[in-house]
Amino acid sequence: MQIPTTSLIIWTVTAVATCGVIFRPWRIPEYAWALGAAALLTVTGLLPLSTAMAAVAEGGDVYLFLIGMMVLAELARQEGLFDWLAAYAVQHAKGSGKRLFDLVFLVGTLVTIFLSNDATAVVLTPAVYAACKAARANPLPYLFVCAFVANAASFVLPISNPANLVVFGDHMPSLPEWLRQFTLPSLAAIGMTYLVLRLAHRRQIAQPLVALAEQQPLSEGGRLCAIGVGVTGSVLLVTSAMNGPLGLTTFCAGAVTLAAIRLRQRRSPVPILRHVSWGVLPLVAGLFVLVEAVAHTGVIRIAADALEVFARTSPGEASWLAGGAAAVLSNLANNLPIGLVAGSVGQMADLPTQTRAALLIGVDLGPNLSVTGSLATMLWLVALRREGEHVSALAFLRLGILVMPPALLAALWLL
Repeated sequence: MQIPTTSLIIWTVTAVATCGVIFRPWRIPEYAWALGAAALLTVTGLLPLSTAMAAVAEGGDVYLFLIGMMVLAELARQEGLFDWLAAYAVQHAKGSGKRLFDLVFLVGTLVTIFLSNDATAVVLTPAVYAACKAARANPLPYLFVCAFVANAASFVLPISNPANLVVFGDHMPSLPEWLRQFTLPSLAAIGMTYLVLRLAHRRQIAQPLVALAEQQPLSEGGRLCAIGVGVTGSVLLVTSAMNGPLGLTTFCAGAVTLAAIRLRQRRSPVPILRHVSWGVLPLVAGLFVLVEAVAHTGVIRIAADALEVFARTSPGEASWLAGGAAAVLSNLANNLPIGLVAGSVGQMADLPTQTRAALLIGVDLGPNLSVTGSLATMLWLVALRREGEHVSALAFLRLGILVMPPALLAALWLL
């Protein structure tokens, strides 16, 4: 069968854009690659403008969610909440590297669950690095915790990872259904990730820590921010339980928290807004368009139909295939576009609940294999480089190949 030339061009443009997003050649921002490719396909007529605009509009809830979470995370960073949490962990480790490892893992898990995996990778990482340097500990074992738990704990709740909104879209399960489906797999993924990381770094974390001076109390802004985060998490849980719009709720919660704290302090919110990573929004919008262009070629429909047929005859095996394929592809092409593809497959095909859940687990957990697997991990790598630390792709892969497969297998087995 001869493949149409237009399909080949779309696949080629999408592949080049994906590589640009992952590797950032010539330091061109990620969003420039995604938007440039989307504009190219639209201008050349390979994708109708109306279709491209509709694809951008589909991401409305995701954009609102990202804005709200990024504002909350940046506010927490500037108010010193993350620094305080990291210092608290070191103080209560009482000179034990093993205890510090456990506390960092716990803090990272909680931040991921309630503030999303990007907050753990981007904001908690520098705080953990500073705390480890103050305690004269080798920071890498604790920094790896930030990277791996950011993905391992990212499907505890719908709000734990923006990819969750991408995969399910308008078909997001209610909170009781989500918890019923994902609680055991999440616990398995977190538990296996902890065990493997603890074993892999047992020698490094056995070194004693230098005792720190008495920890400074959390500032008023930090306390208000912690209250805001807690209230936001509670509101989002209620919204999820009522099957409400998570994106709009997150946006409003972030805006209200920012306004309340800045009014209390009589300070401008501009410094917070200036440091938010706004480039994530056009990046996601561009990826929505690229995935729609690939769907335009019919290849996603073919994959969806094949998976639907397989799921009818062998639902258990289909779940393993879906989760494994999503995990592998997330490392080849990053889990944001693969999450969009998985969402499209879920909309096109009549899949069992278990198979849809397996797709999500693969998209969320699979990226723990390599540094290119998720946006959170790539941002974690950037945060490390700013602190003068270097982790090669090979070094991450050596650890990831130990951590990710058992966590993925355990999570899929408990679906």
